[in-house]
Amino acid sequence: MLVIVMLALAFLCAPPPSSAATLAVDRVALHQFDDGPVLPASHEFLPGETVFFSCLLTGYQVDKKDDVGRVKLGWQLRVTDSEGVLLEKEAAGRIEDQVLPQDKNWKPKFGHTFVVPPYASGGVYHVAVKVKDELSGAEVNAPLEFRVRGVAIAPSAELAVRNFRFLRSEDDTITVQVFHPGETLWARFDITGYKFAENNRFSVVYGLAVLRTDGEQVFAQPVAAMESNESFYPQRYVPGVLSLSLDKAVPAGSYTLMVTVADKTGNQTAEYRGSFQIE
Repeated sequence: MLVIVMLALAFLCAPPPSSAATLAVDRVALHQFDDGPVLPASHEFLPGETVFFSCLLTGYQVDKKDDVGRVKLGWQLRVTDSEGVLLEKEAAGRIEDQVLPQDKNWKPKFGHTFVVPPYASGGVYHVAVKVKDELSGAEVNAPLEFRVRGVAIAPSAELAVRNFRFLRSEDDTITVQVFHPGETLWARFDITGYKFAENNRFSVVYGLAVLRTDGEQVFAQPVAAMESNESFYPQRYVPGVLSLSLDKAVPAGSYTLMVTVADKTGNQTAEYRGSFQIE
């Protein structure tokens, strides 16, 4: 009888099987489309690309009533760039599912979709996940890194023109310095260092002037383009583009293209001078 009583006490004191496991993240992954193949850590996303995130969980508590079990999990997710700035508002959700006796290999899963900002800079970005089991009170965190191949722009505390280059066409990628009469000169550059107002709103204006070697101005367009926008994620640079049709009678020689930029929000100006030849 003593043995039977001891066995009964041991059975009563033993924890239920569902509470023996510890809440854990089984897998976090990124995909190029919903339920697509898991991407390797070396994969690089591009600015403007949609990213699909998924998370599998184990060790969850099951609330058993009759033959049907239930799980209650809550999750939070943050996506930040290489400087810790949020790409979007923090996401959150819940998993409330039934678990049947035959679901022995079932794992709770949740997903989230986000977009890499169109003007995101390159670097290592981060996904931070926090999950709470509302039945057991257990919590778990899971980090995930991913890479973005964006435009490399040196930061600036003041308004500045970066990555200036002369091109033969709007879509060209090869920098040139020499042009001929009758051709079209193209110039691309990036504007950064401007200030933001509420909701990351900015406003910049840029123009151009062409100078001879002695400083004489032969052409000017003070306002060639205006750019303004606001967004949740701050747009840290503005891609600029200019074109100039060279007259067939333009004299050969050395010239300077002067780009002038004005930051309407931060009340600051900047200029950049690039030299080119006409032969």
